[in-house]
Amino acid sequence: MTANLLDFDLEGLAAFCERLGHKRFRAVQLFRWIHQKGVARFWDMTDLARDLRARLAEVAEVRALPVLAEQVSADGTIKWLFDVGDGNAVESVFIPEDDRGTLCVSSQAGCAVGCRFCSTGHQGFSRNLTTGEIVAQLWHAEHALRRRLATSERVISNVVMMGMGEPLQNYAALAPALRVMLDDHGYGLSRRRVTVSTSGVVPMMERLAQDCPVALAVSLHAPDDALRDELVPLNRKYPLAELLDACLRYLPAAPRDFITFEYCMLDGVNDTPAHAERLIALLRGHRGRGVPCKVNLIPFNPFPQSGLRRSPREAVKAFADRLNAAGIVTTIRKTRGDDIDAACGQLAGEVRDRTRAAQRLARRRVVPLRVERGRSPAPEVAS
Repeated sequence: MTANLLDFDLEGLAAFCERLGHKRFRAVQLFRWIHQKGVARFWDMTDLARDLRARLAEVAEVRALPVLAEQVSADGTIKWLFDVGDGNAVESVFIPEDDRGTLCVSSQAGCAVGCRFCSTGHQGFSRNLTTGEIVAQLWHAEHALRRRLATSERVISNVVMMGMGEPLQNYAALAPALRVMLDDHGYGLSRRRVTVSTSGVVPMMERLAQDCPVALAVSLHAPDDALRDELVPLNRKYPLAELLDACLRYLPAAPRDFITFEYCMLDGVNDTPAHAERLIALLRGHRGRGVPCKVNLIPFNPFPQSGLRRSPREAVKAFADRLNAAGIVTTIRKTRGDDIDAACGQLAGEVRDRTRAAQRLARRRVVPLRVERGRSPAPEVAS
């Protein structure tokens, strides 16, 4: 089987070229052709030695992911559905804004974490993506957008590993993909503009800090262990105290001086004034000094299987106002692409589930979520 050159960071590509009898500078040239220029045909890489091009044509390829579908939202958001084989497909989303272009990238076909409010988790888990499959999402999006906009300038300025999957449960493939994104001979993205979102895989957070520290976003979603156990099952393995300790250890290596905490607002479940007070106490009081952070409140994007509903706008604003008043910088994420199911928590793709997620999540929904007095939860309707 031919090697997929999208699987290699620059060091890996240099080693590959060395095995073919060529020096490192040839790998740099090849890397630039692939990632900076978006060229897949070796014979079009005109400054490579002819014998290297001939050899590459025999043993290697730039293996793009087949695009099954492309949808464009009324707000300009674009969603691609990529075929990753064996009945699986993953989604990537491009979000254009005035000052940046952000690509949301998937790391797994499905997700094994099973967060209650996430559509991907309800699809179950099939497998990890390879480094090449992660990078191929960026490779396609960047160069397709350049052709569409008739520009040679970089279109994607930010990458967020917030698509399908838990990135830190696929660390071996994630780390080289991040290095490709950051490499000046590749996409040249700033560490501040590449974000890994995790539900709290504590040991891999520490590995990331050592190997490739980029911006970190932690899916928090609850102010105490009892509620987070219900919403984010990984909390049972790495409870909040361990998670926040890991955040403090990450900060010295981080490109920013804060951690972003994501908090999905669920009506009557985690969005009351009492929850806000407990969250303030947690983030400002941990280890007696708190965690330098920014909180990003995410309006829940409903899907039928969840049995949950979005917090009212006034509840979200009141929650944000209380946190900001307490000195915790808090923003409300603007919902983008929800008309094409491209908003946060909606990515589902197509997954051949090996984990019986639907059955497991259905059993969990028999137990109602705790709701603050005076608020009615969404009905626990069987899917």
